[in-house]
Amino acid sequence: MLKPTLIGRLLVAGAMAILLLTGLAYWWLDNLPHELFGTAMFALLARHIFVNRLWVKNLSRGRYDVRRGIVTALHLLLMINMAVLLVTSIAISKSIFSPLHIPASVSLRELHWFSAYWIMIAVGVHLGLHWSRVMAIVRTSLELSQKSAARTLLLRAAAALLGLLGAWSFFVLDVWTKLTFNYSLDFWDFNDSVTPFFVHWAGVVALPAIVAHYGMTWSRARARTNPAGARQKAIAGSPS
Repeated sequence: MLKPTLIGRLLVAGAMAILLLTGLAYWWLDNLPHELFGTAMFALLARHIFVNRLWVKNLSRGRYDVRRGIVTALHLLLMINMAVLLVTSIAISKSIFSPLHIPASVSLRELHWFSAYWIMIAVGVHLGLHWSRVMAIVRTSLELSQKSAARTLLLRAAAALLGLLGAWSFFVLDVWTKLTFNYSLDFWDFNDSVTPFFVHWAGVVALPAIVAHYGMTWSRARARTNPAGARQKAIAGSPS
């Protein structure tokens, strides 16, 4: 039976993902809803960090191998990126935080959008790193068998299709231009369609999630087949 706390964590993570995706549709929502959704997302993020505060406390404990170092660095980069997004959100606010009378800045607005695009990639990586745990929770809640060749094949086929969608979405949304802090001429026409916008951005998140998940799976499999090499990497990657 799945614990209510685990269900709550999954619901919070899902709600944050939805709010983050919705926040990208600024020209569809207009400013006030955009800020309300963003504020709600940061409130849930604060709860998420509080619930996982032991991870922060344990950063200085234990040995760091290469894999743990990479995972920790990716998580810290996501946290820094979120902090940048929060600070710039307050600074350029036109509604909720407008009473603060912070002078408008084009540079801060550009930094806000730039960090938002990179957060989509970082969130995808974060999801991929924890995907095995998420699937374990789902299997427990649905009381599924631990191993199923047919289910594994189906999930891998779905991952391949999502990966193709993500690659296509990178092209459709001109994501690389956005990530390199350059001006993109791609502007979504919300008068024409809305749903494909969210589908494409979901694909953008899915692509780094798939890469991160299978990268970690390959790394674990390699460590199991070469334990001596794994121990050497752990010694080399541990702090001096």
